[in-house]
Amino acid sequence: MPLFQKAVFHTTVAHLRDLPPDSICEVAFAGRSNAGKSSAINTLAGRVRLAFVSKTPGRTQHLNYFTLADGKYFVDLPGYGYAKAPEEIRSQWEGLIGPYLSKRQQLAGLVVIMDVRRPFTDLDLRLIDWFRPTGRPIHILLSKADKLSRQEQTKVFQSVKAEIATWGDAALYSVQLFSSLKKTGVEDAEAVLSGWLDIAKPEKPVKENKGPPDKGSPGAKMPQRSQGTRSGR
Repeated sequence: MPLFQKAVFHTTVAHLRDLPPDSICEVAFAGRSNAGKSSAINTLAGRVRLAFVSKTPGRTQHLNYFTLADGKYFVDLPGYGYAKAPEEIRSQWEGLIGPYLSKRQQLAGLVVIMDVRRPFTDLDLRLIDWFRPTGRPIHILLSKADKLSRQEQTKVFQSVKAEIATWGDAALYSVQLFSSLKKTGVEDAEAVLSGWLDIAKPEKPVKENKGPPDKGSPGAKMPQRSQGTRSGR
């Protein structure tokens, strides 16, 4: 059962002045258009259309907030790198995303979604290099892992892991494989994000051990007497 299954759409923010004032903690999701960002959010929430998956890259132009619990949110950032986006929209993204990522005190960490077949594009590295000085953690989801063989997945994972090891504080940076199609990597992502958001995963109910039934109880079966052969006949 997904940890974030209670997620619901809260609001769309086009201006920093409209950021939710009741926010306690937020996790932002960033990634190139078509990297699988919306699909990853939907998968983590166990929903089909919580975050809109568009066939037109660059459709998301504002900050979309999804409530997880009181004062705790997922924030879907506009996809970046879509060359055909109008100039005024790109300017709006820069004016909105930059200040949000650098100044939003409630931002607990950034999830960067990368297509496992094309990790660390120039724009990915530019965003990460810009965000790292904030001192907040970054978790990389290598999405669409089902598109590669197990051997290829391992190769890319190790390569990305080696790169982030050069960034310094190992406690701030992490990476994992993820597939929305196969629903793989969900628990690994939940473990990271629940820590950032301070949302505990509900414990599985423990079955009460009632022990063997008493002999006198209604459901107890009396032992069967051995049916031995009688002699002397």
